[in-house]
Amino acid sequence: MSETRVLLVRHGETAWNVEGRIQGHVDTALNALGQAQARALGERLLHDKFDAVYSSDLQRAYETARSAVLDGGGTVIPEPRLRERHLGVLQGLTGPEAMAMQPGAWNTFKSRDPAAVLAGGESLDEFFRRAVEVVEELVHRHAGTQLLLVTHGGVLDAIYRHATGMPLARARDFPVYNASVNVLCHEDNGWRIEKWGDISHLPQELAMDDS
Repeated sequence: MSETRVLLVRHGETAWNVEGRIQGHVDTALNALGQAQARALGERLLHDKFDAVYSSDLQRAYETARSAVLDGGGTVIPEPRLRERHLGVLQGLTGPEAMAMQPGAWNTFKSRDPAAVLAGGESLDEFFRRAVEVVEELVHRHAGTQLLLVTHGGVLDAIYRHATGMPLARARDFPVYNASVNVLCHEDNGWRIEKWGDISHLPQELAMDDS
């Protein structure tokens, strides 16, 4: 199989990112800064050619994808399996609210135990398998081309771990910036990370942390 190049992009900022509120499958929109990040992303990718562009169907990702390819006239294909992890009873809560209102679920979430069941949502292992399955499927469908996948921080986390062999239980030590460009290459012998956490296209006032 020839090399397949994947640009994996996290959506722009939302109001809930700013508030530290757990989003999961809640369909939040980009805030003004997130919209500006998405436009800057579009300028960065203007001259890139993609065999296909897929996005999570949640609007914060889909809006980012549309801005990223709009000037190039590209079509965005919604793919629900690129959604963030479903975080069940924690969705809509901040960390302090979750500790007070859903301490059991919060402890499960923070434990990073892959098999632990999260009330109303996906276990870490279930989510990881979903994210890896859809990305592997799309890579094989478009083998030998370049793809753009616009998704969420949790999916970036899962694919980084899949590509590097990093255990799910280990705390994250790499960034998942809003509107970042993360480049991976896939060949017969597996995955290689070419570039990670690239926000060089974002002016300083648009470059936020990785919350």
